[in-house]
Amino acid sequence: MVTAGTTAPPSPGDTVTSLPPQPLSPLDGRYSATVTALGDYLSEAGLNRARVEIEVEWLIALTDRSLFGASPQSVEHKASLRALYSQFGQAEIDWLAAREAITRHDVKAVEYLVRDRLETLGLSSIAELTHFACTSEDINSTAYALTVKRAVTQVWLPKLQGVIAVLRAMAQAHRDVPMLAHTHGQPATPTTMGKEIGVFAWRLKRIVAQIEAADYMAKFSGATGTWSAHLAADPDVDWIALTKDFIEGLGVGFNPVTTQIESHDWQIELYDRIRHAGGVLHNLATDMWTYISMGYFAQIPVAGATGSSTMPHKINPIRFENAEANLEISSGLLATLAQTLVTSRLQRDLTDSTTQRNIGVALGHSLLALDNLQRGLGEVSLAADVLAADLEANWEVLAEAIQTVIRAEITAGRSKITDPYALLKDLTRGHRLTPTDMAAFVQGLDIGQDAKARLLNLTPAGYSGLAAEIADQV
Repeated sequence: MVTAGTTAPPSPGDTVTSLPPQPLSPLDGRYSATVTALGDYLSEAGLNRARVEIEVEWLIALTDRSLFGASPQSVEHKASLRALYSQFGQAEIDWLAAREAITRHDVKAVEYLVRDRLETLGLSSIAELTHFACTSEDINSTAYALTVKRAVTQVWLPKLQGVIAVLRAMAQAHRDVPMLAHTHGQPATPTTMGKEIGVFAWRLKRIVAQIEAADYMAKFSGATGTWSAHLAADPDVDWIALTKDFIEGLGVGFNPVTTQIESHDWQIELYDRIRHAGGVLHNLATDMWTYISMGYFAQIPVAGATGSSTMPHKINPIRFENAEANLEISSGLLATLAQTLVTSRLQRDLTDSTTQRNIGVALGHSLLALDNLQRGLGEVSLAADVLAADLEANWEVLAEAIQTVIRAEITAGRSKITDPYALLKDLTRGHRLTPTDMAAFVQGLDIGQDAKARLLNLTPAGYSGLAAEIADQV
């Protein structure tokens, strides 16, 4: 009991002191080393650097055309201007943070930064061409097109292709290793491990081709997409052609028909394809986890690693579990991005602004999953003896081959058996057969001698069809 005038002692779990500022997202903390390359493009600083790039290049484009009495800039001046984004660093990050605290507008702060640097460079005479006739979304849509394209093509896609390369190598290494298939979790017609791994590589290659062909679109047509301010300033300029050349010169596509914003349809298409790839990768992660639990793959111990805090023998398939969970997080975020970005109220609302700030988070969880998959695939070895034992224990899977051969024999007039499927169903369903059982059954069949010889030579391990050749197609 606490008496008057006394202070109760802290209870277990009470917060006694505050921690120093900590990253809230594990992508910026625990997993930062794995995803840091994305931050070069999809962080706030990466976005602002791209905005500066666009402001500078638009300024150069206008002066190159000697618009409004301006003169083309010298090679030296252009180099100095482009250094504003090529050498963008902490000083600019801090400057923008301080200015945005006043402007409460991120793109306006970028405009002020460029104007400030123009004065430093002795180019204040062209300062009024900074952000000329632009709405914020002209800068933003172009910046997102650039940063997302660079993040996907230079960071995320190479990592996915690295996983595919590992899968292709595994498909070739295990092309001839027979494996009991498990349709519905039950013993089924044998395949090879190489072919089954190859299926994932094949699926992902198709999606990669679609992602490689993706559009990255920007608009540059003013406040409501009509080039109104441009025409007011100079009605004799072909502004559509000029802005189209400008946007395409930056390496992204041009969208001429928009509201105040670029409609984001290219982003929706891209994120759906990335999410599709994530679904295939999730399937890979759960299959690999299952193969490990079945003993088909053995995990290679990592020196110093601990699998369980109490069970020293354990090696947990954490790479595949981590990948599985992060793909689910990524999928959820990508779906939300697509769902939100498809709509804008009338000519503009700001729901897209905060949503797009999470593009890096969505791709970050996907990149983290890719890294875990690549590492996990490199930390397993195939237990061919386990696969062989599983096949040898399931001779009943040859029922498909036997009843199919009987059908062919009936058609050829070499057998009078009726309903071969029912015959094999009665023999095998719910029963475990030995090689001797199967041989005796085949010997008693009313079929031609050549067909009988083929079936007597057949084993579960030898009944994988063209699986090895299929693995070669990956």
